[in-house]
Amino acid sequence: VQLQASGGGLVQPGGSLRLSCAASGFNLGYFTIGWFRQAPGKEREGVSCVSASDDSTYYADSVKGRFTMSRDDTKNMAYLQMNSLEPEDTAVYYCRVLYYGMNYWGKGTLVTVSS
Repeated sequence: VQLQASGGGLVQPGGSLRLSCAASGFNLGYFTIGWFRQAPGKEREGVSCVSASDDSTYYADSVKGRFTMSRDDTKNMAYLQMNSLEPEDTAVYYCRVLYYGMNYWGKGTLVTVSS
């Protein structure tokens, strides 16, 4: 089971980025997958997740209306479209899957929102 997040970078406030999470070693379509982030000096927090059972999506209040999570099970990929980015969104972003009771984390991708 492996996950690899990508797509981070430097963006100005108000800009957009699209993060990708590539899954390998398992069929992503059967599992709930989520995005988390950890800002400097802060604890890791949940951003969004998509249920495998009904594709229902959860968003943290801080990103509602700005971020959209999706998944493409045919490509074994998950995505996080981030719009209207704010400096407070600066963090390392991780994808995580709950695989038979165990959490698997991908290496993070750094998002920096700064002018």
